[in-house]
Amino acid sequence: MIAPSDIPAPDPAPGQPAQKLPAGACDTHAHLFGPQERYPYHPDRNYTPPDASETAYRHLLKTLGFDRAVLVQPSVYGTDNSRMLDTISSITADDELQWRGIAVVDRHVSDDELHYMHKVGVRGIRVNMVFPGGVTFDDVKALADRIKPLNWHIQFLVDVSKFERLAERLNNLPVPSVVDHMGHVPASFGINHPGFKELLSLLADGRTWVKLTGPNRISALDQAPFTDVDPFFLSLRAAREDRCLFGTDWPHVKLPGAMPNDATLVDEFLRLVPDSSGRQAILVANPDRLYQFT
Repeated sequence: MIAPSDIPAPDPAPGQPAQKLPAGACDTHAHLFGPQERYPYHPDRNYTPPDASETAYRHLLKTLGFDRAVLVQPSVYGTDNSRMLDTISSITADDELQWRGIAVVDRHVSDDELHYMHKVGVRGIRVNMVFPGGVTFDDVKALADRIKPLNWHIQFLVDVSKFERLAERLNNLPVPSVVDHMGHVPASFGINHPGFKELLSLLADGRTWVKLTGPNRISALDQAPFTDVDPFFLSLRAAREDRCLFGTDWPHVKLPGAMPNDATLVDEFLRLVPDSSGRQAILVANPDRLYQFT
């Protein structure tokens, strides 16, 4: 049975950013969805997205000026990574884009599956502590031990204002960590919130990375500029610019507010990182190192 979508679709006509992105720029956070007939959703999901196709995403990347992309397994597919894997495994050497993937697995995943995923371009696993359908933290340590030989990392979707013992848990893992959406802490809590300060500490230590994504997810403002998020963004960059990443978050599922145009979100990044060295680091050098593009 095909379930109807219950969330908005992304803006189908992305604009172009105000300035050109550097060559090799990477969108480190996007999802693909559908069609449901081929890629059915997890029964315990808490939203049903409209289709978000590879064709539409390629158009977005070309329009915005990205040369690399990281597809992140969304919660609605649980541990069935077929949608993401089918895309990155079909990429040929002459493709104008470079692709990587982040999978969701549980403790039952086989070594053969892990090695196959690495071969086609997966470079980490995601643990979703916000939406149901992913793995729980109980499995994380066992999985971390298994992915360490592959030089993978663990990406966390977590609200750092609610997650207890964040630093202790991440520091005890044998692999690097990546935290989505600037820690997902509401901007109204301020940068002195203990959870955010713990994230800054983790970042400064160098084993944790952060995605400077989704300002519209944590802002109290309905549209850009999301100036109440600026202190979070700037504090994270100041803590460790070489551990910061950027992504569009396309197609923007489960937003608390209005659907943005993706060019506006890229322009927000460019506004806060006006220098070419910072853009080169966050858009090119950092993802190149973490996702092993070269």
